[in-house]
Amino acid sequence: MIKKLLPVITGLAILLNACVTVKTEKTVAPVQDGPKVPSEFRAAWVATVGNSSWPSKPGLSTQQQQQEALVLLDYLKKHNFNAVIFQVRPQADALYKSDLEPWSYFLTGEIGKAPDPYYDPLEFWTASAHERGLELHVWLNPYRSHHTSGGALSEKSFVKTHPELSVFLKEGYWWMNPAKKETQDQTVSVVMDIVKRYDIDGVHFDDYFYPYPSYNKNEDFPDDKSWKVYQDNGGKLSRGDWRRESVNTLIQRLYKEIKAEKNYVKFGLSPFGIWRPGYPESIQGFDQYDQLYADARLWLNKGWIDYFTPQLYWDINRIPQSFPVLLGWWSSENLMNRHLWPGISVYKGGGEKNNDETVNQIMISRGMLPKSKGTVHWSITALVKNDSLSKALLNGPYKKPALVPASPWLDNKAPAAPSAKASIAGDNINISWTHPDENDVFRWVVHYKYGNNWDYRVLNAKDRGLTLERTLLVPTTPQNAPGSNSTALPLSGVVLIAVDRTGNESVPFKLDL
Repeated sequence: MIKKLLPVITGLAILLNACVTVKTEKTVAPVQDGPKVPSEFRAAWVATVGNSSWPSKPGLSTQQQQQEALVLLDYLKKHNFNAVIFQVRPQADALYKSDLEPWSYFLTGEIGKAPDPYYDPLEFWTASAHERGLELHVWLNPYRSHHTSGGALSEKSFVKTHPELSVFLKEGYWWMNPAKKETQDQTVSVVMDIVKRYDIDGVHFDDYFYPYPSYNKNEDFPDDKSWKVYQDNGGKLSRGDWRRESVNTLIQRLYKEIKAEKNYVKFGLSPFGIWRPGYPESIQGFDQYDQLYADARLWLNKGWIDYFTPQLYWDINRIPQSFPVLLGWWSSENLMNRHLWPGISVYKGGGEKNNDETVNQIMISRGMLPKSKGTVHWSITALVKNDSLSKALLNGPYKKPALVPASPWLDNKAPAAPSAKASIAGDNINISWTHPDENDVFRWVVHYKYGNNWDYRVLNAKDRGLTLERTLLVPTTPQNAPGSNSTALPLSGVVLIAVDRTGNESVPFKLDL
């Protein structure tokens, strides 16, 4: 059984007859007997390609799109997730206002057509996520320029406006040529435009670099002209190394440019879960290094990312692709101590066996990576459709809220301590607070104690108060026993902590009640 994160809250109130004002204590020590707020990245992917997760189909009204988005975000909040990975560029298009690429077909059913009535979906998703205590990471496909589900090509399609950058694949896809510097420049411009204009928390790529071989009927990627130009200019790399170098250059460049613009915006990659067969020895399967020209191990080794989410979509006991074996190998390659938050598949359906598999993978990840816990769930569509799994998560590993783990290589300076006061309002006590630098606060944590038992709430940057009961009645009669007795214990302590954008926590401010 999964251990409960916290004791059951009990409590009885102390009687206060006047407003209590507490003066700042700049050197207050952490609450030694209080609960620690767990830190764990809990995210789900929201795919827009093919209308997989959102919107449910092209051409919905603005109101319908927004209602569907809020259903998904409310689900994440209710189930104590703290991040959403939202696909904004599925096929060199935009689910946001862009001067660089056209409005997405998956929004309106027409490439280049804005929502009507007009709104900016990314602005809406970002604001709505933050209101619910969720980080918003934008998910982009760096090279795909047209998907088979993305409607007919039009004059506004990227393929038409930039024909020199795209090649046709025999299964009907169009793909940018990663070896062309103009391709790299386009993708970097798109990413940096989003980073500059939107209040996002992360940028995210998945496993699509060079296309999977099946997209071109298992024939080689059609880049003969670019390869010849490279050779004619004296290039010495093999064709495979030349392709990998093109992708490596993009990853490294993006990491540097994102940090130069907004250091706190995390860059995350979610490659295929196997680097190469035989790494480690028992692993068999697809070779992304040789087939997708993705040297994902290098990116992790070099620390060109802030978090790394290999897609470990296999069961624990599937020997050729075992979840813990692969996770352990990736952990051994995490030379720069970045966040390693595995991606897991929740498309296995409901039922006790599959629920146990999901919960067990989360718990294994916690045990193997205790310094920075986290899991990303593929995808939100399966989560919201699976009541039994949702209950297993909420009653198990996600029973209590968690903070996103800190990223000390981005920023290790704690925010200043807040100031707070308490006042009586009938049977309640109102806690309110201020901070000397509100722009440096992304979350608040309020610890409170009834009797001898601590609990906590995680609140958003805009929150400035919390109402707590002065007394809390807790049943003392054993479950299923006759009669009904209860005990009341006082609210005996409140401690407030400020948390900044990269997860640093302030010195606690203690209210003397």
